[in-house]
Amino acid sequence: MDLQSLAVVLRAALSHVPEERKAAEASLTQFQYTPQHLVRLLQIIVDGNCDMAVRQFASIHFKNFVAKNWSPTDPEEKHIIPESDKSMVRENILGFVTQLPPLLRAQLGESIKTLILADYPEQWPSLLPWVTHNLESQDQIFGALYVLRILARKYEFKSEDERIPLYQIVEECFPRLLNILRNLVPISNPPIEVADLIKLICKIFWSSIYLEIPKQLFDPNVFNTWMILFLNLLERPVPVEGQPLDPDARKSWGWWKVKKWIIHILNRLYTRFADMKLQRPESKAFAQMFQKNYAGKILGCHLQLLNAIRTGGYLPDRVINLILQYLTNSVTKNSMYQLMQPQIDIILFEIIFPLMCFNDSDQMLWDEDPHEYVRKGYDIIEDLYSPRTAAMDFVSELVRKRGKSNLQKFIHFIVEIFMRYNEASIEVKPYRQKDGALLAIGTLCDRLKQTEPYKAELERMLVQHVFPEFSSHVGHLRAKAAWVAGQYAHINFSDQNNFRKAMHCVISGLRDPELPVRVDSVFALRSFVEACKDLDEIRPILPQLLDEFFKLMSEVENEDLVFTLETIVDKFGEEMAPYALGLCQSLAAAFWRCMASSEADEEVEDTGALAAVGCLRAISTILESISSLPHLFPQIEPTLLPILRRMLTSDGQDVYEEVLEIVSYMTFYSPTISLEMWGLWPLMMEALNDWAIDFFENILVPLDNYISRGTDQFIACKDPDYQQSLWRALSSIMTDQNMEDSDIIPAPKLIEVVFQNCKGQVDHWIEPYLRLTIDWLRRAVKPYLKSLLVQVSSLYYCTRSKRRCKVGAGDVGWRMHGGFMVGKGKKNLADAVLFACNGDGVAPTIAACQWAMGGRW
Repeated sequence: MDLQSLAVVLRAALSHVPEERKAAEASLTQFQYTPQHLVRLLQIIVDGNCDMAVRQFASIHFKNFVAKNWSPTDPEEKHIIPESDKSMVRENILGFVTQLPPLLRAQLGESIKTLILADYPEQWPSLLPWVTHNLESQDQIFGALYVLRILARKYEFKSEDERIPLYQIVEECFPRLLNILRNLVPISNPPIEVADLIKLICKIFWSSIYLEIPKQLFDPNVFNTWMILFLNLLERPVPVEGQPLDPDARKSWGWWKVKKWIIHILNRLYTRFADMKLQRPESKAFAQMFQKNYAGKILGCHLQLLNAIRTGGYLPDRVINLILQYLTNSVTKNSMYQLMQPQIDIILFEIIFPLMCFNDSDQMLWDEDPHEYVRKGYDIIEDLYSPRTAAMDFVSELVRKRGKSNLQKFIHFIVEIFMRYNEASIEVKPYRQKDGALLAIGTLCDRLKQTEPYKAELERMLVQHVFPEFSSHVGHLRAKAAWVAGQYAHINFSDQNNFRKAMHCVISGLRDPELPVRVDSVFALRSFVEACKDLDEIRPILPQLLDEFFKLMSEVENEDLVFTLETIVDKFGEEMAPYALGLCQSLAAAFWRCMASSEADEEVEDTGALAAVGCLRAISTILESISSLPHLFPQIEPTLLPILRRMLTSDGQDVYEEVLEIVSYMTFYSPTISLEMWGLWPLMMEALNDWAIDFFENILVPLDNYISRGTDQFIACKDPDYQQSLWRALSSIMTDQNMEDSDIIPAPKLIEVVFQNCKGQVDHWIEPYLRLTIDWLRRAVKPYLKSLLVQVSSLYYCTRSKRRCKVGAGDVGWRMHGGFMVGKGKKNLADAVLFACNGDGVAPTIAACQWAMGGRW
């Protein structure tokens, strides 16, 4: 397909007419493997006269095709891109970086990343010379930095041996990078393009020093030059002109990104390379030098930046978070804490505490999108970047390491807020400060529970300052009261009425009109259920409580919700029997909702998947709680079967362990294994043969249940043939030369299950299974006890069946001789089993085997 025809096809692929679009996609599929297809796509991508939508589609098609076909993961897969095309792409793609707008450059960058990962340095030796040459060219600096960033990132997480190519990259490029940075920093009124260049240099530096300091930077003069430039950029105010007004655009603005990356770098140098306790002897000099010359200066720059919080200025959340990480690490170091100590009250009361308080952004999110408010509040990833979480970490570390001089005054500060709040009229109460004070009390719960005089005052503090907020007209205080109450639910209440009052307030919170209050109440309820000594407090309202719980589960996808349900089920045990079916139905419905949302929206994929796992885990907890009531299992089975059928395929790889656990419960505790449950056997066999070898131990349990509890069906059924499918799977695994001893341990266990449960009915499998075990013993690194036991058991079975195995005498002789050789001198159960063997029979051995295994492993 020539260039013009390809452009026409790409345009047609964007058509709103389905027939035209499908025809174009089919044409692309047909011709994508023809010579020079990639080259022509590149030509269209960089053609400024071509329609932007077509260029964008071409860039995406190019990226996807390269990702799939440039370096196939399967070594036996045919390489379908001609080497001549690869060479032409490598020769031209780098020069196009600076010619493209950001939208297309991002797609091309992903393709360059694929090429570098596959080809550098062996197939692409000209890459580094191209970079170094263009770092000297005024017009190509951005393109060179862009490519160098991708190149350096390849080695960011590599081990020492794999980082060798990086050494040459640093040696060739860092002097040039330093020179470029030295020229950029002094520019007055710099345009945003300068920030883009500095940001790329910072990212390259970050990737190069992430795991170890390059030798070139051990030169004090070179390192000092870098640090002077970084500190200069850190101290310098960001330009006012051009700064976006939109909050989202502002935090992503180039100059704030520069600040973020510099702080990133300085934090990494400080935490990884300046800690004397973590350094190897050869690196201690660098650590000492950094602590002496730079750590304090960085602290000063950070505190200066944090002044923006005191004065009402602006700092991006991520910048605040990173700075507070630096301060938190400094608390533990005497020299750094001494520098911090004169300003510690300002830091604690004017910077840290305000960050802990409810703010305008919180209120806006609470009002406009309460679901997002809840998600952010319980998202571990959000915590990594949150200023509030970083502030809480700082307080916790300060009290832990420097509590003697800080805990009392901090608690006094919190008590003053409580008192001002109580004394103020309703119109002027400091609601947001009260919220921050409650957060502080909850954050310090572990320390306060163990420290006098606070330990003795906790109950009074809760009664006076926390529990009244359950009835506050301010929603976020009701939520915070529930959270704090949950943190302290396990203390010893001198008056159990206070515990009961708090627990009932938390339960009432499940019906609060505000979603975040309901969610915090559910999480707090878990602690109260765990701490509750008299379940009669909950038992009468259990049905209503479960109803409210599942209403909330239909609104919010969060695994922590399921933890509370698991706690309730675990606490009440068999008493949950009347609710078991309804619980499983509600959890199954919640599971399908979580799966649907994670499949439909990539942004919620992680939270949806975690919540789905939680639903399955809760189902297992319910099944365990009713394990003594087998008649309930057939009632629950129809609800669970659709989940099991879907998730035992490759679609369920992320939840496979949880699904197999449910199958294990259903096949073990049900009065009989239904034909519908037997329908899951082929799915497990297919998975085991294809991709699920890592789950072999988990698959073993339900397969054992099928064979031992459904022996007649296992033996009699020929469509599907369970015996044959098991043989195919086990023989494939035990003859696979890539398997290790640890990989196949479940295989001989399953063979033993067959022989012990199907005596007299599987004689035709004795010889092939015995050959498998003997063959594996020949190649085993050491003779696992279970492999030896199953051979002994099968030989014993053979003598009992009055039939002659067609295993040669030489094989048996080798096995006996080999067994004695490997067992010689060992004093363990394997010795007892092996040395009980003799040429006349193995009856004593099987007795030892059965005693040792007790029917289990």
